[in-house]
Amino acid sequence: MNKTILISGGAGFIGSHVVRHFVKSYPEYRIINLDLLTYAGNLENLKDIEKEKNYLFVRGDIRNREEMKRLFEEHRPDAVIHLAAESHVDRSISDPTEFISTNVVGTGNLLTLARDYWKGSYEGKLFYHISTDEVFGSLGREGKFREDTPYDPKSPYSASKAGADHLVRAFAHTYGLPAVISNCSNNYGPYQFPEKLIPLAIYRIMNGEEIPVYGKGENIRDWLYVEDHARAIDLLFHRGQPGETYNIGGYNEWKNIDLLRLLCRLADERLGNDPGSSERLISFVKDRAGHDLRYAIDAEKIRKELGWEPRVSFQEGLAKTLDWYLSHREWLDHVITGEYRQYYNRQYYDRPF
Repeated sequence: MNKTILISGGAGFIGSHVVRHFVKSYPEYRIINLDLLTYAGNLENLKDIEKEKNYLFVRGDIRNREEMKRLFEEHRPDAVIHLAAESHVDRSISDPTEFISTNVVGTGNLLTLARDYWKGSYEGKLFYHISTDEVFGSLGREGKFREDTPYDPKSPYSASKAGADHLVRAFAHTYGLPAVISNCSNNYGPYQFPEKLIPLAIYRIMNGEEIPVYGKGENIRDWLYVEDHARAIDLLFHRGQPGETYNIGGYNEWKNIDLLRLLCRLADERLGNDPGSSERLISFVKDRAGHDLRYAIDAEKIRKELGWEPRVSFQEGLAKTLDWYLSHREWLDHVITGEYRQYYNRQYYDRPF
């Protein structure tokens, strides 16, 4: 193996797609998947690659400095792709402490250990931090977030991610640590935990249950198919310039209510329902505190400098996502019931979680 890459949060939604992409695309790399396996970390996401020779899973907590120090000493990573994060806005409003601890303190631990372990000899080294468009705050009806848009986070989640971004830039400036940051729009696709809008709606449709929508469903998001994000991460890992930030977006804005109506129509077609039956499940609920109106990413920098563009249209990606969930009911049931949390112990220790 000519390079060892530590991918934090590699059992999560985006992380599992990134791990799979790197394991399959680069057999000459050794991929270390670090994940604590909290509620959103699911090793069933990676069953298809778990026996690959260039893949290793390590269960660990980025908040634990000594534990991470042992990991660096044992596996000697040449690079870090940092995805581990608490990421659900609703949960951050209910309990911001976990978000501060994981997203800020955990990121600080990894940065400090990368600095200490690489000891200023940074040739061939990289710390790549994956962030979110939510750090920029909320847009009105016009405009898009650029890389130089001032930060204006509005939730405990986005504030904790903004804090992590600032730490990465501070380490790059103060210590010369080679670092890249990318800020991405909303991802969707297979293996997403069903607390997020699209998989939650699919699960509710499958079970004939109400689909909750905040406010009037007027909030607008820019959507990107997760495999397009994984390709962008690959490109930035290999060709992104240290010290630079890159926006990754789909140029694909949808109001929540319009997205759900499209999803309902697609689901009715596939399930053989009467037209409009799934849409009647939509139920408007009290809006979320501090709910940002609109996010939209200007991804011209990565397009012009590195030639990246999304390949999957939203209609195509949404149909692929729906079909995946409909054909993976067992995975979805395991997530809903919590049975997925037993997989790690069955595979590694054969004892209860």
